[in-house]
Amino acid sequence: MIKPHGADVLMPLYVADPSARESLFNEANNLASITLSSAAAANAVMLGAGYFTPLLGYMNLADAVSVAETLHTADGLFWPVPIVNLVEGADGISVGQRIALKDPNVDGQPVLAVMQVQAIETVSDQQMDAMVEQVFGTLDSEHPGVAAFTSQGRVLLSGPIDVLSYSYFQSDFPDTYRTAVEIRSEMESLGWQKAVAFQTRNPMHRAHEELCRMALEDLDADGCLVHMLLGKLKPGDIPAEVRDASIRKMVELYFPPNSVMVTGYGFDMLYAGPREAVLHAVFRQNCGCTHLIVGRDHAGVGDFYGAFDAQTIFDERVPEGALEIAIYEADHTAYSKKLNKVVMMKDAPDHDKEDFVLLSGTKVREMLGNGIAPPPEFSRPEVAEILMNYYQSL
Repeated sequence: MIKPHGADVLMPLYVADPSARESLFNEANNLASITLSSAAAANAVMLGAGYFTPLLGYMNLADAVSVAETLHTADGLFWPVPIVNLVEGADGISVGQRIALKDPNVDGQPVLAVMQVQAIETVSDQQMDAMVEQVFGTLDSEHPGVAAFTSQGRVLLSGPIDVLSYSYFQSDFPDTYRTAVEIRSEMESLGWQKAVAFQTRNPMHRAHEELCRMALEDLDADGCLVHMLLGKLKPGDIPAEVRDASIRKMVELYFPPNSVMVTGYGFDMLYAGPREAVLHAVFRQNCGCTHLIVGRDHAGVGDFYGAFDAQTIFDERVPEGALEIAIYEADHTAYSKKLNKVVMMKDAPDHDKEDFVLLSGTKVREMLGNGIAPPPEFSRPEVAEILMNYYQSL
């Protein structure tokens, strides 16, 4: 199992000791507080769970700007996206102060973390535009990631944090949410030395299923980590609990026991395409995975990125040795009528378009909403049933 990124061991910021955690909760009751944005709260959860090892808290402005521009912090740590706490204002807060960070996504806004404020900085419009364009590749406010990032405010609070909870993720998804620490531990107990990660924010259809199977076979891997995002998505995306149920059913019926680990992580989708793909690689390395599947339009949205930009960034922007995890590059996958199986289209040069079963996402959603199961070449019937029930309930 490979080492975490930038460290010999994982560095989760969650305060696991019950007495220490209780002491911090008591301290927080007497501290000045701010309510985090959903994005900043998700960053805290990821820091707490060890996914963002070796970061110790929120980045300052110099690090955020440097990461956006160069994919390195000011002191040289390779990192693909700014991990920041942006707020509308910081009245009553001063440098050197300890403050309570409240959770915007849980009723009553309980304390999520305690922060040591090391800097309070104002992000200029020029700096904000530069970061947004470098990370997301666009300034278009129609891009959901751009809209979310630019809506948080212009005051940046940075410094180390102690994380006191995993927000709603642990309570809402007790069978699925796992920290990087827990995933590493489970891989060790299963004896996995070589593991391939599959990122998803969608249900898994036949092409996704076969892609995981191809990667397992091609890499001679011990197992596959199906790792789904459990946080906020854009309107119209399928809720996490529906994705979870459909993926679990697929794994239960169509994969050998102990070959696939179905888990989830607590983060809001950035839709940052290539940059988010690199972030996915960083925190899958922290989970202990040796490989990450990166396919067509990985972490993309609309037409903002080229189909395989998320693969080429690893060749063009990730220096040799910056990451230990390797990328398993996947082409377009589709069901071949000629071969009666899902293939990568690049591996079937003798096929015409008519030889493949190709359905758009819009067409599939329309079928499901009308109670029509997609063809079995596209979706397993048991998965389609779960999705049809969801769409017909809308």
